[in-house]
Amino acid sequence: MALFSTGGNVDRRFDRWRASFASDPAQSRGRQYVEAHSPTRSEFQRDRDRIIHSTAFRRLKHKTQVFVFDEGDHFRTRLTHTIEVAQIARSIARALGLDEDLAEALALSHDLGHTPFGHTGEDVLNECLLPYGGFDHNAQALRIVTRLERRYPDFDGLNLTWETREGLVKHNGPLLDKTGNPLPKYQQSGIPNDILLADAQGHLELASFAGPEAQVAALADDIAYNTHDIDDGLRAGMFSLSELAQITFVSEILQEIQQKWPSLEETRIIHELTRRLITRFVEGVIHEGNERLEPFQGLTVKAIRQASLPVIAFNRALATADKDIKTFLFVHMYRNPNVMRVRSQAENVLRDLYRSFIADSRLLPEDWQIRLKAANESEKAYHIADYIAGMTDRFALEEHRRLFDATPDLR
Repeated sequence: MALFSTGGNVDRRFDRWRASFASDPAQSRGRQYVEAHSPTRSEFQRDRDRIIHSTAFRRLKHKTQVFVFDEGDHFRTRLTHTIEVAQIARSIARALGLDEDLAEALALSHDLGHTPFGHTGEDVLNECLLPYGGFDHNAQALRIVTRLERRYPDFDGLNLTWETREGLVKHNGPLLDKTGNPLPKYQQSGIPNDILLADAQGHLELASFAGPEAQVAALADDIAYNTHDIDDGLRAGMFSLSELAQITFVSEILQEIQQKWPSLEETRIIHELTRRLITRFVEGVIHEGNERLEPFQGLTVKAIRQASLPVIAFNRALATADKDIKTFLFVHMYRNPNVMRVRSQAENVLRDLYRSFIADSRLLPEDWQIRLKAANESEKAYHIADYIAGMTDRFALEEHRRLFDATPDLR
């Protein structure tokens, strides 16, 4: 059998381990714009590579995860977080016989729509855009990969496969119930317009689950930010190991480490704790995934999309641990007084920028001004949000200094 098939680009190298219910790149529903197949890469591998080479991906290097960019070189940024999510997603997908490349592509793209200054920026832009439908980072990621990236001569966006676009939109679950009504998250604001437009063009099946690779990417995200926010929070002195031991799941691991290495220095304890937390969650997801996927043996990915429950999930014990960790981090880290002070300053920076650009679009770069010439009020608001959302933390502060006399240091 040839390494690569040139007849229709049906790449069967991985069929020896790919489960029947995995997403198959040779059976992809295709791209928005027809392109010749690659002789050396599957369709999902091409998606992954396009994401890595995108401008939006590079910008993640200087976008906040929890801490702002100048808090220290060892804290996570959106880029380092994204890389960690991709590693976890690949491991789980491989163990379950899923398409590892699609899981990786979705992990690498899941944060493309995030603004500068973490969730603070998303909250500000949502507030500013409420009259027009609000701001949603998943919808913004879709907007980036379908419209905002300008790299190719024949189309805007990255022209990703249907499966990757579907996973971007639905990796956290369906958006509609079976009767077509928005689920609780979208009941007040409605489904974002960009998602509705993409659905109208490519029928993203908003009332069904995404494929299993997207579900893997979603849980990999949870595992990564839980464990690594613990790591960052400990190193920043926001809480101690003794405080963290209030969480039963964490306490049991700390006791294991103490029993095996009673004199271990704290830095190594933190590393070992992080490593074991990731391992427990990953192995638990794989075990639960194997059990939930057993009824789908011999069936295709279509059956998973039509299922009433996700096939990739935490078991009861891990779901409790996940909830306990999130609750602890919310109190001790995300609502830490220093974080809240910086958050308030960042809110003012982005609010100032939005109001300035709305009041005078001549403050925007020339190419962005051109895009606004024929825009109505709503389109103008979203174009300006595109510009701000695409900023790194550093560039947002530079723009603020350019337009205002006083800019906070965010320290």
